[in-house]
This record gives sequence, structure tokens and C-alpha cells, in this order.
Amino acid sequence: MDVLLDIAEPGESRLPHEEQAGDLKRVVGIDLGTTYSLVASVTQEGTPLCIPDDQGRASLPSVVSYGAGEEILVGDAATERAPSHPADTIASAKRFMGRGVEDMAKEGERTAYALETGEGGMVRIVTGQGAKSPVEVSAEILKSLKRRAEGALGGALFGAVVTVPAYFDDAQRQATKDAGRLAGLDILRLVNEPTAAALAYGLEEGGEGTVAIYDLGGGTFDISILKLSQGVFQVMATGGNSALGGDDFDHALARIFLDEIGVETPSPALIQSANRAARTAKESLTENDSASVEVTLDDGSSFRRTVTLSEFEAAIASLVKATGLPCRRAMKDAKVRPEDLNAVVLVGGSTRVPAVRAFVEALFKQKPLADLDPDQVVALGAAHQADLLSGNRRSDMLLLDVTPLSLGLETMGSLVEKIVPRNSPIPTAMAQEFTTFKDGQTAMAIHVLQGEREMVEQCRSLARFTLRGIPPLVAGAARIRVAFQVDADGLLTVTATEQTTGIEQSVEVKPSYGLSDQEVETMLRDALEHGEEDIRARMLSEARVEADRVLDALEAALSQDGALLDEAETEQVRAAMDHVRTTRSETDPQTINRSVEALDKATQVFAQRRMDAGIKKAMAGHKIEEFE
Repeated sequence: MDVLLDIAEPGESRLPHEEQAGDLKRVVGIDLGTTYSLVASVTQEGTPLCIPDDQGRASLPSVVSYGAGEEILVGDAATERAPSHPADTIASAKRFMGRGVEDMAKEGERTAYALETGEGGMVRIVTGQGAKSPVEVSAEILKSLKRRAEGALGGALFGAVVTVPAYFDDAQRQATKDAGRLAGLDILRLVNEPTAAALAYGLEEGGEGTVAIYDLGGGTFDISILKLSQGVFQVMATGGNSALGGDDFDHALARIFLDEIGVETPSPALIQSANRAARTAKESLTENDSASVEVTLDDGSSFRRTVTLSEFEAAIASLVKATGLPCRRAMKDAKVRPEDLNAVVLVGGSTRVPAVRAFVEALFKQKPLADLDPDQVVALGAAHQADLLSGNRRSDMLLLDVTPLSLGLETMGSLVEKIVPRNSPIPTAMAQEFTTFKDGQTAMAIHVLQGEREMVEQCRSLARFTLRGIPPLVAGAARIRVAFQVDADGLLTVTATEQTTGIEQSVEVKPSYGLSDQEVETMLRDALEHGEEDIRARMLSEARVEADRVLDALEAALSQDGALLDEAETEQVRAAMDHVRTTRSETDPQTINRSVEALDKATQVFAQRRMDAGIKKAMAGHKIEEFE
């Protein structure tokens, strides 16, 4: 394979002549970060570099402030305005992407902003210019990076690769793509942040092995286990928490300040001032044993104190430890042990914290790599991939990301049939055939689910649609093919097709808001803890479904051919049917299965007579020689 696999939406593939003037297309990689965002491009010599602003700063604070009238400030200007207009200045909007107000309340997440529920349940942040969605806020950040890149590269951009946390679900990825489109960017592809970091480290060049990418940024944590083999760069497993990062370190320290200040209900301005002081202390403590902080109070006075490194480490100890569970689970999913890893790479500014580096070294039993600037590494990798996708460079590398959770359908008995297993490489297309449950059934309800449990109520509902126009055949005769297609951005399309008529119905799964990674972690943990219980529940449900199917089919047969039995034989069959109905309410699937087997034996004579009658009817008026 000569170039990186180029995935395009149907009808949107680029033609060879659709190129910009010059030898190379103007493409960039964008790290749309929680705390800071960056844009990078690859030079003529093939070196990825971050593009700085007019003051030479590569990073852009992910902050947007909505001023008077229609004024919108982004980055440092917004940060400077934050103390005087805290309610109109939004930071860390990425943590709101693809989430609803109920999600945040359920997780107990604190925020200094006034929130309201927008269209489809998506959270909106109230500002002086009206309620803004996280998509709109993120679009302003992307617009600023786009202007910076176009100014430096000398013209309009051909496209961009934008990074997302590996654990972002369909809704969060779609929200990110929407923000890109709103900013006027042609999104070539969404790439998982840890994967982009691996590209920046050049791990694909001349080596094979297994690598762990530990990415702790401002607001999200990701862990990915990557396998490099014969030019194929595959994500074996992912994990993480989209609501854990350096911001939480700041909040933990800021809570100490606020408790000492003694304000029972701190104002938004005071909360932001405490968070800024905590962030300053955190950054200073990466190289010093103590740091002085100052918090501006509402009355204009100041609260000052000294924070020691040991005090800071005690405040964040539980947060650092919380990154361990996703790491261990990812290694288990990838079927690797710490000693099997060829390298562990640190990504994200929060990995500068000494306590984090010590924890990672102890967890993975080796000293992690931190050669590149952890703040820039994701953007550099994204630029590298944008360069490959645009055709500017040739490479033998193929990049495969994975689905974070299993995708499937509801079947009879409220069971979940998994079509796309968790950690399946994407893009992918998988399909399975289903059939009707009842005679004459002309429609089938398709319920798309996400999760690892066996029962519908224990998984997350993604979408519902109905396939109509199925030929009215006997139960089990119709053939309905349900296909799942997950594109390179992790977005899902489900299509149901009746095979004999070609009637088709499909749905793009774009829910208004998605699961947080805390909920994902809970789903995975529950799947492990309740594995045996779920299997028993599935067996019970399957036994009940089979009992219902046999009873329905037998009732139909008796209505049609009941005259083939005498009164005593009919009573015997009815008695066996009543026994199945009685045992169906039992909780032991074996008991139900035994009653169904007894019914099968009781109806063998009836089945034989029906078959004989059918053959006799089919042969009426024909000679035996005609069937030879």
C-alpha cells in the first residue's frame, strides 16, 4: 500500500484535479484541546511544526469570551477578559461536547456557568449574547486557528485533521465535526489523540512492537495500546475518562483555597480566580518544591498562601490513581502485560506533574518517554496524518483505530445481539441476517444499542427505525440483512434490507448527546462484574422466547390441521402446551427447555400426520414418475 488509506463520505471523494496551486496542498493538524489548542503543518522538508501566533506563542487558550454587541474574543484576549466577565467567558468547552445537562448533574460535575437544555437535550451555556452550544464555542476556537494557519501558509486550507479523545463516542465525535464545519474547515478525518501522538514520535518508522500512550491533558485522560506490525499501525485497545485531567488537579487545589477563604457560596469570579491561582501553583511545582499563590476576593482584597509540593500531591493523589483502572483494563483488553510493552509515551501537559510521571513508571514498570513537548505532540501527529491523507507524502503506513464499545441490535426477549464487537478496528462494515418471529409479519422494528451487557435495559439506546414491506411469509422464512458501517471517524450507519424484495431502510446514528467516559467505565465494569449473571439472564430469556415460538406455531398448526388428531390426542397435546405455559414463568431455563422438549415429543405424531397430509396434497393428480 503506497499511501495512507483515504476514507471519504459517499459522493464526497476528491478528484485528482481538485488540488491547490503549488507542490503541496495546504493542510493542517489541529489539537482541539480542553485547556489549550494548537495548529500544526508539515514543512516542505517533511518536518511537522506548530504554527505560532503573532507573538510567537504556539498554544491558544481554549477560551472564548462573548463581549458587548457581537464582539467575540478568543484565546489570550478572552482569558484577560475572564476576571471582569466570568459568566460570559467560557473555558474548557470540550468537556461539554456531546453531553446533556442531566449527564453533568448525574456525574456531580461542578461548573461556574449557567446551563440550560438546548435542542435534543444538548447542554447550552448562558452568556450575554445568549445561550451558546459547546459546538459554537469550539467553532470559534477552530476559526481562530484556521485564520492563523491561512496567514502563515499563504492561502485557503485544503483540509484539516482534528484530534479527539480516544473514548469520544458517536455524539461527541459528531459534535466535533459539526464545530469544524461551522468554522469553515474541511475535516479530512478525526483522529484519536493518543494515535496522533504516536505518529509524532515516529513510532511507525522502522519498528515493530507494542506501545502504550498515556495522555493526560487539561480535561481528558486517554490510554491507548498500539501495535505496530508490518506497516500496520493498529489500536488494540483504548480506555480513559473524558472528565478527568489537569483542570481537576486545579479544582482540587482551588477547593482547598476556597475552604480556607471561608466563603460558603463562592461567586463565579472567585471560583475562576482560585482556579487560576491553582493552575499557576501546579505549573510552578513541576520544577519547584513550593509555590506562592494569590486569589483575588470579591471585595478586591487578596488571599495569599504558599503551597508545597507534598501538599499538592496529596490533593491530587486520588485523581492520579484514578487513571490506573483504565490503563489496567486497556492492557487486559489488548492481552498484554507491562513487561510486554516496548515503550510508554507521555502526552499532555498534565504529564509534567512529577507525581504523574512517578505513578506511570510504577504502573508500567518502565521509565516513560517524554522527549517531545507533551503539549505539542498531538498537533504534530495530526499534521503528519493530514499530510499523508492529502497525498503530500507517500507512506507504507496504515492506521487503524477501534470502536470503544460494542454495537448491536435488540432481538426477541429484550436480548442484545452484538454485531460490531468492542475494540473492532475501524473503518469497518459488519452484517448479520435476521428473520421474522410470527407468520405474516410485514414489518420489523430495528433497535440499535451500544454496550457490553446481554439485556437491552442494561445497554444504551442509540436509534430506532422500522423496516416495512416484508413479504407476509411464514415465521422464519423472511431474510432481513442488517448492516453496520462505522466510518473512519467512528460514526455509525445502520441499514436493514429485506433480501427477496430489496426493500431497504437506514439510519445515521447521530444522537444529540452521548455517554461520558465515567458512564462507559461503569458499563464496562458492570459487564465484568455481572458476566455470569448476564449469561443466566440471557439463557432464561432465550428459553422463554423459544417456548413462545413453539406455542405460537403449534396453536397455528392446531387451528389449521387439528382434525388430524382425535379427542384424546388433542387433550394430550393441550396438556403439554399448558405445562410449557406454566413452566415459562420459572426462573430456571433448563426447566423451561425440558417442558418444550416434552411438548415436542407429545406432538411428534401430529407433526408426522401433517407431513403425510402435505405430501398427499402435493402429489394429488400427479404420478410418482413426475417427482423422480
